[in-house]
Amino acid sequence: MTNVGFIGIGLMGLPMCKRLLSASVPLSVWNRTPEKCQPLLDLGAQCAQSIESLVQNVDVVMLCVSNTQAVQTVAKTLLPYLKPGQVIVDFSSISPDATQSLAQETAKMGAQWIDCPVSGGVAGAQAGTLAMMAGGDAQTVSSIEPLLLNLGQRLTYMGESGSGQTTKICNQMIVSCNVLVIAEVMAMAKRAGVDASKIPTALTGGFADSTPLQLTGTRMATQDFDDIKWHVKTLLKDLDMAGDLSKALGSATPMAGLGAQLMRQHASHGFAEQDPATLVTLYEAMLNSNDGQNGEIHEQESPCD
Repeated sequence: MTNVGFIGIGLMGLPMCKRLLSASVPLSVWNRTPEKCQPLLDLGAQCAQSIESLVQNVDVVMLCVSNTQAVQTVAKTLLPYLKPGQVIVDFSSISPDATQSLAQETAKMGAQWIDCPVSGGVAGAQAGTLAMMAGGDAQTVSSIEPLLLNLGQRLTYMGESGSGQTTKICNQMIVSCNVLVIAEVMAMAKRAGVDASKIPTALTGGFADSTPLQLTGTRMATQDFDDIKWHVKTLLKDLDMAGDLSKALGSATPMAGLGAQLMRQHASHGFAEQDPATLVTLYEAMLNSNDGQNGEIHEQESPCD
């Protein structure tokens, strides 16, 4: 039986760990805030007092933390204690370049770093239906696939180290732009007098249907923002990584670039820690602003005139 250590008991980490425990996987956990581990200890997980002690007693170390800097901070503590043959699986969404560097440092210890970001949100983590996209050593990914399939419905090997993270950036570009246009639609539909709460049902099964629509559409229409399933700051972080990657590659990403600016505007108004369903308020504020101008659109003079 593979012994697993899990670092990062947050919105995603908690249900992922519960899935591992339900599959009878021996699990040790560590979190910067120890209290967050208690629900897992009640289910039979072991609490590691430090990252060092966690690493010493497991075969696979799994990470699920907030961003590139957080992963690098954990890795700085983690890497010196790695043993040959151990595997690190990073579920976080971070920079492909940083991932490649971490993989190189891990290889010096005789271990393997697998970047394996996931998509499907908290609901997918709870149901074990996450989509997983992996980069790194192909043989290592194949060897841990049975373990990872306790967490998701599908594991796709994408290529060398960093490929999983690049794939996740592509995923987040689609998701973020989708959520933004859903918010735009909901604000406009309400303005037109349509019962916007019925739009997700009306569009189910059609070309416009999507998981983000079903998860956020009705909540946008009814202003149901209390249950935070993911964060605006997370989508913004991923869109910024998309911008960095597009610059490095010389690839045009105008939709994602505009999405990042809209997401940043919303986050700057105090919504960074809120659910993306709150994006509908961004567009409603724009409509209210137009009301203040009596609905008129004023043509600005060109500086060339």
